[in-house]
Amino acid sequence: MKKEYIIKESRIFDEMIQTCPCKKNKNFLIFYRNKEQEEAKYGISSPKKLGKAVIRNKLRRRVRAILQEYQKSYSNPYDCIIIIRKNCLNITFQEMKESLFYLLKLEGKR
Repeated sequence: MKKEYIIKESRIFDEMIQTCPCKKNKNFLIFYRNKEQEEAKYGISSPKKLGKAVIRNKLRRRVRAILQEYQKSYSNPYDCIIIIRKNCLNITFQEMKESLFYLLKLEGKR
């Protein structure tokens, strides 16, 4: 995923988490809002309760790979903040992909 499609500012994270609607399942929590530019932006958060930095970074890399594949197949009308939940530690990459695709497609229908 290119750097210009990533949300990194904590101010934007906080604003979206407090004001935007969300979709969730047992693996992910997604906050979304209408995109401000022509390309959708994504922010990924992995809380410290998931484990040490190595584990959190691995999960973020997986989510970025899934998002990159999602962008090739579908257009997303929203900017999203994706929060990884603890259940992601116990599932395979394919299950993560299916779960995240399901939420991203649901949020696109709203």
